[in-house]
Amino acid sequence: MGTTVTLPLWLVIVGAALAIWAVLDHLLIPSVRWALRRRANRAIDELNTRLHLRIRPFKATRRQVLIDRLLYDPDVLEAVEKHSLATGIPREIAMEQAKRYVREIVPSFSAYAYFRIGTRLARRLSQLLYRVRLGYTNDAALRNVDPDASVVFVINHRSNMDYVLVTYVAATSSALSYAVGEWAQVWPLRNLIRSMGAYFIRRNSRDALYRKILARYVHMAIQAGVVQAVFPEGGLSLDGALREPKLGLISYMVSGFDPQGERDVVFIPVGVNYDRVLEDRLLTEASARGQGGKRPSFRVSGRKLFGFIGNSLWLMLRGRWYRYGYACVSFGQPLSLRAYLAERHIDLRTLTPERREAEIARLGQALMTELARTIPALPVSLVALAMLKTARRQFTAFELKGEVYDLMARLEAKGVYIHIPRQDREYAIEVGLRMLLLRRIILEQDGTYGVNPAEETLLTYYANAIALLDSPENAAQTAQPPLEVERLSAGSA
Repeated sequence: MGTTVTLPLWLVIVGAALAIWAVLDHLLIPSVRWALRRRANRAIDELNTRLHLRIRPFKATRRQVLIDRLLYDPDVLEAVEKHSLATGIPREIAMEQAKRYVREIVPSFSAYAYFRIGTRLARRLSQLLYRVRLGYTNDAALRNVDPDASVVFVINHRSNMDYVLVTYVAATSSALSYAVGEWAQVWPLRNLIRSMGAYFIRRNSRDALYRKILARYVHMAIQAGVVQAVFPEGGLSLDGALREPKLGLISYMVSGFDPQGERDVVFIPVGVNYDRVLEDRLLTEASARGQGGKRPSFRVSGRKLFGFIGNSLWLMLRGRWYRYGYACVSFGQPLSLRAYLAERHIDLRTLTPERREAEIARLGQALMTELARTIPALPVSLVALAMLKTARRQFTAFELKGEVYDLMARLEAKGVYIHIPRQDREYAIEVGLRMLLLRRIILEQDGTYGVNPAEETLLTYYANAIALLDSPENAAQTAQPPLEVERLSAGSA
């Protein structure tokens, strides 16, 4: 019993380290986690006193709990079984595959990351790049939205800045949960986005197991009242017009909706527009490459990207950098799913799959119609559309202002929100014209203005943002028909 045992120094150090870790793991770390969790819950409770749409317990639940809840959901387990039988792989391997999908999808919301980091960065970046303006808001209708409803913001997709801009504008109302594509699955962006409550999706996946897991997560979030934001176009607009909707996520949200349940689902259209879209040339070039039935592809040149950033920084240092015009966000008329289904006397749960798909498509068309009406008209789009709506190829300043004034009158008669800086229409026209001249999309010659033949596509891109709003049948259409570039080719100045 009194024998001395000699141990190597490295073994003593390893043993001591393991003993210290055991003490930390069993005593100190749980206490610290409890204290941090309690502090986070107090912060969420405080935020909920100021937010109109409260942060739900589901959103603040520990990520591992949500992972286990989703992974062992009965529908997911049934999908795993079917996947195992269909592919011939063992059930254990299918379960591991499902676990990878679940961990990829489920977010890890942090109120601190969202409100202290995310929204502050969103505000500073938005204000650095644009003069941000809040457009039309139906305040009475928005105030009447049931705070206990599951609110879904339906947004048109003009730029990757949409995430940043809408987060900033909506920061005083709620914490939004976005569906983010695979482009953001890079470190450290992935962790930041996940901590802000966003969930990643594989937009083009045809894996039935993955689609079922994604559907169950979206349905669980909707049932729990999580405020979500979706881009029904499924990607950025390549020609400036609204794209045909892809209703996968919306289908997951509404398919199991109970009209008699305690929680309604309310869709709020959000229209976004910019005087300059940062990716405009990439998008129009991708559109051109996609013509003839080919799938559009994006080609980002590192040299051009870093050259653009470097030139902007150089202009800032010299005091010659200017913001990219106005960025505006408008909120449209909320649509209650419960009221919509009651008006049509249907319950989506009782319909055949074919009929349910048709009804969801009809709902999507209604949302896109209202979304189109919500898009604000900004100076650049006004000048671009006015120049392209007439056969005249050259305009004096007086003639161009007359065309824009007529366009404004037509849009106002249809209830379209027009952002007029300083409440001065002439100044608004000057702002739009100046930006197009600086980018040489419009050329000035002998006191007259005309379209730059090399930039017709880009001018059409900005005109398409509001082209539908000026069409006689805009109340019936849901996707903006792009203006034909070919008709501009002859006789351009």
